[in-house]
Amino acid sequence: MTRVSEAIDELAARLVELGWVTDVWVGGSVSTGDHRIGVSDVDLVALVDGPMGAGRVAAVRSLHVALDAGVARGLQLGCVYVDAGVLPVVGERHPTWTHGRMVERALSPLARAELAQHGWALTGRGLRERSPADVLPPADAAAVRSAVRSELAGYWTWAVRRPWLWLDRDLQELAIVTMARARRALADGELVSKTAVLDDLAAPPWLGRAIRAHRTGEGGRSPVVLAPVSGVIALGDTVRTIRSARATRSARAT
Repeated sequence: MTRVSEAIDELAARLVELGWVTDVWVGGSVSTGDHRIGVSDVDLVALVDGPMGAGRVAAVRSLHVALDAGVARGLQLGCVYVDAGVLPVVGERHPTWTHGRMVERALSPLARAELAQHGWALTGRGLRERSPADVLPPADAAAVRSAVRSELAGYWTWAVRRPWLWLDRDLQELAIVTMARARRALADGELVSKTAVLDDLAAPPWLGRAIRAHRTGEGGRSPVVLAPVSGVIALGDTVRTIRSARATRSARAT
């Protein structure tokens, strides 16, 4: 059993013991077979049988703190806790454990589409045998394109308006890979893995090689001294992709 599988199973077992978690779904890079420890997050969704009040939030916070200090150490194990009754409401915000803290986030259209296409359910130990595709609307090509445009218009538009963020090398790499994936999705209506678009990065060869090496576990990253340069490249790629998505949508609307 891998460390990730062990951490996911332990989280599910502890959530079931709480008595109000009905489903645990695996999404993100783990569901697409693209996960790399030290590079990727572990993205889960837990459905619960009612509102996540203060007591429930405190319970899962304590649970995650304990896991992050033990079996999930260094894995960036995250989970969105969704009241099943409001799951259809796309903009609803839910308690979310991510990067060592509890925040309020929506389950984005892109996360929903990825779950519907690639996600799977943990079963047994009191969990229902329902996959995300059994519950969420189907993610056809139109839904995928709409979800990608929503992501570009939301977080990434917010990010390009804050130039100082682009000195962060993790954001640079994420942006360049995400933009390549977004362009593929807009063209084909498919959500492929991030590894599948490493040949399509809008980056000079030296940066493309560094990103590939980092994401495939071979080491490598752009040197700190080049971080401002790669930041400009990543920011420019993101701006162009956002503009292209807007232009394509406008052209199809006319």
